Amino acid sequence: QLQVVESGGGLVQPGGSLRLSCTVSGFTLDYDAIGWFRRAPGKEREGVACIRKNDGATYIKNFVKGRFTISQDNAKNTVYLQMNNLKPEDTATYYCATTRDYGLCDYTYGMNYWGEGTLVTVSS
Repeated sequence: QLQVVESGGGLVQPGGSLRLSCTVSGFTLDYDAIGWFRRAPGKEREGVACIRKNDGATYIKNFVKGRFTISQDNAKNTVYLQMNNLKPEDTATYYCATTRDYGLCDYTYGMNYWGEGTLVTVSS
């Protein structure tokens, strides 16, 4: 069993930055990677980025590439999503989730444990 908790969301102006954190506790051997997803109002949940625990391999979806980066601190079992140059269309609830298979990290069905999400609002 894992517990996943996101933090760091809030209200930010367009062009601003936020750093989201995702901390995993419990049986922390039971995951291979952590992914960030988001769900904007009225839209489906979509994958944003993923990082593999053992070697730090990452992917970032094209629609945020160059603005968002993902990193991890394995000593703290924490993954970060640094979001720069935020746009109103980035407004969403951001979730992180664990997966036992990095290859499935872009798919909601491939994820095992989810956090409750943190709201990011980009507005002037």
